[in-house]
Amino acid sequence: MAELTSMMNIGREMAKKLTAVGIDSSEKLMEAGAEQAFLKLRRVYPQICLVHLYALEGAVCSMEFSHLPEARKRELKEFSDFLKR
Repeated sequence: MAELTSMMNIGREMAKKLTAVGIDSSEKLMEAGAEQAFLKLRRVYPQICLVHLYALEGAVCSMEFSHLPEARKRELKEFSDFLKR
C-alpha cells in the first residue's frame, strides 16, 4: 500500500488526520473519494475547511488542488456549504 504522503497535496499533517479516521493509504483515500474522506475528517476535526476538501480532490485526481476545474470546485463548495447547514 502506498503512503498517503506520496499523493499530491497530502502532507504529514493531513496524512496523520486521515490515518486517525481510518484512511491510512493512498488506496483507501482513492476508494473513499474526496467527499467521503472529508465527511470522516469533519466528524473528528470540525475545523477542517473547503481548502482541505480541494486538497483531497486534488490528491484523488493526481493534480494540484489549485488546478481543479472550476465546475468541480463549485460542486465541492456546494457540498461543503450543505454540510454547514
